[in-house]
Amino acid sequence: MQAVILCAGNSTRTYPLTETRPKPLLKAANKEILIHNLEQLQGLIKEAIIVVGFKKEMIHALLKEKKFSFDVSFVEQKEINGNGGALLAAKEKLNEKFLILNGDDFYSKKDLEKLLECDCGILIKEVSNPERFGIIEEENGFAVKWIEKPLNPKSNLANTGAHLWSNEIFELHLKKSGRGELELTDYFNFLIKKKKIKVVKSGHLWIPVGYCWNLLEANELLLNDLQEEILGTIEENVFIKGTIRLGKNSLIKSGTYLEGSVVIGENTEIGPNAYIRGSTSIGDNCKIGNAVEVKNSIIGNNSKIPHLSYIGDSVIGENVNLGAGTKIANLRHDHKSIMVEFKEKKIDSRRKKLGAIIGDNVKTGINTSINPGIIFAASAFTQAGEIVKKNKLN
Repeated sequence: MQAVILCAGNSTRTYPLTETRPKPLLKAANKEILIHNLEQLQGLIKEAIIVVGFKKEMIHALLKEKKFSFDVSFVEQKEINGNGGALLAAKEKLNEKFLILNGDDFYSKKDLEKLLECDCGILIKEVSNPERFGIIEEENGFAVKWIEKPLNPKSNLANTGAHLWSNEIFELHLKKSGRGELELTDYFNFLIKKKKIKVVKSGHLWIPVGYCWNLLEANELLLNDLQEEILGTIEENVFIKGTIRLGKNSLIKSGTYLEGSVVIGENTEIGPNAYIRGSTSIGDNCKIGNAVEVKNSIIGNNSKIPHLSYIGDSVIGENVNLGAGTKIANLRHDHKSIMVEFKEKKIDSRRKKLGAIIGDNVKTGINTSINPGIIFAASAFTQAGEIVKKNKLN
């Protein structure tokens, strides 16, 4: 069995994190989406075909040293013309039947095993907001139609992007849709006229990453199953109430309190007297210093939060330095969900608590205060004492 993983697109909804990397390289629980999914495919396939495009060299570099139970090959989507175009780019490498996965969704091995038991199938998940997804209508356990983001959905079964198809789809000559792209939807609706496509309901993990804050949901769910592993050093008078994974050459200094599920990468220093609350992931070569509190957040590699700061419900990129006294607010006084200004629109994050989304190489001055739902573009900065009420964009 082959798997095609679609990783070519340049995602703008996940800016600022995808200013500097492809979306499949975003992380939760200190692991890239792509690596997570390749690990789920262990023992299930013989070859993974990665369709690359935007910043393809970063995906090549990541996988260069990785070993799996299957072969990994690459195809370039030279014209970024939709997910149908991405699959079409892999056509010459595909056998009679193959698995298709989105490169920016988290999947579980158990769900993929169920899907692979079908002749042809689609993995779906019941959702509470079907108007935001591709929706599958089904009869007697088989799909009859795929409608993308319907205004008046007749079903709440969301397409997860995991499909098991036959190469008969390539009998259809795709034409660009109204939005100027080649669509997988057209392949699907063509195939259901030739084959019965079984609907397989996800009973395990499926997390679509539409916006950066969805990584916080993924981080929390993945850390629920965290297994303790201590490869670094923990000084005396460190209190741990929960499960932690501590990487090689990392150090937790005296007076630090950790609770919940926390993963800490390699060569990272925590404390003294820091407070780390789950669900939190801290990358490699980081520093979380004296009197810093981090709660339910993702901290990228090489980032520094040296002293006297609060970081809550936030996603922080790589090589970020937060000046002393940086505080990120994460809750509205009226307790309504946090709105995020994005492309001159207000997007409902559907989260009661959301701090900041901070791109790579950002620096804040001392005593910076940041309102909930603020986005910092890569390499943005603040002055000492600044109150950030609007997005910091370059």
